Amino acid sequence: MLLNKEVFEAIITHARQGLPHEVCGYLAGREDKIIRHYELTNLDKAADHFTMSPKEQFAVIKETRRQGLTIKAVYHSHPDTPARPSDEDIKLAYDPDISYVIISLAAPEATVKSFRIQQGEVSSEEITLV
Repeated sequence: MLLNKEVFEAIITHARQGLPHEVCGYLAGREDKIIRHYELTNLDKAADHFTMSPKEQFAVIKETRRQGLTIKAVYHSHPDTPARPSDEDIKLAYDPDISYVIISLAAPEATVKSFRIQQGEVSSEEITLV
């Protein structure tokens, strides 16, 4: 995954601002490069779970199409746990064609990792900042 450096910093900032709860959003781009992030509301307001606002999801999908972008990933934070998919994350990963990016704030320095999840199988995906 090619991830714009400003987007990388923005999702970490979003995760920190959302503490003590998980934050969530979409990452969008063209081809293999992610150039934009969209912050969505975590309706659950919980530290160990998130549900995206359907109204915001539809608005983002409409906006990305208008801009000629494609949703490339879902991102969310783990305030107190490592940057790896939880059992619930794996269970709820319905789209095998996108990436799942997790920002962990469990240590003083944020950790950001990306995964592909297909039929319950998790594989790591390299992130290259551009």
